[in-house]
Amino acid sequence: MNQRNSLQKHTIIALVEDRPGVLNRIASKWRQRGFNIESLAVGHSETPGLSRMTFVVDATTDAEQVVKQVDKLIEVVNIRDVSAESMISREMTMVKVQADRNNRNQIIELVDIFGAEIVDVGPDSIIVEITGDEEKIESFIALLGDFEVIELVRTGRVAMLRGSAISHPQ
Repeated sequence: MNQRNSLQKHTIIALVEDRPGVLNRIASKWRQRGFNIESLAVGHSETPGLSRMTFVVDATTDAEQVVKQVDKLIEVVNIRDVSAESMISREMTMVKVQADRNNRNQIIELVDIFGAEIVDVGPDSIIVEITGDEEKIESFIALLGDFEVIELVRTGRVAMLRGSAISHPQ
């Protein structure tokens, strides 16, 4: 088995101080070990002054080693690999599709089937917003391949543990 086949996607959640340079220091730890950050989402948390980061990295089992190194950074309150835990994860994607009177109804049908939302309509384009897990997003994008995709933007994954479990006990 080659290394490419042995890579797994790890979802890592970190609670960090909301200060300049923190993201760079954390990302550098992954870079130094040769890991690619596949997706990254950062935003405010429930605690003022702290941000929540969700990383998705393609890694072998030694991702745990990098998590331990990142946890030693003073700005990191907590970091955890939640990949093996029961979690909900979501992404948001916006897609601008060429749409004229010949294909507009087909695009609208896809939007309805996937529970997406049309957020802008122009004379010859539609912007669609869709939120869901990675599989749903990938399926939607694949079906839009029958149309001319003008532009696509996708957020990183955000994740939360199911039920009463929390990723960062205080």
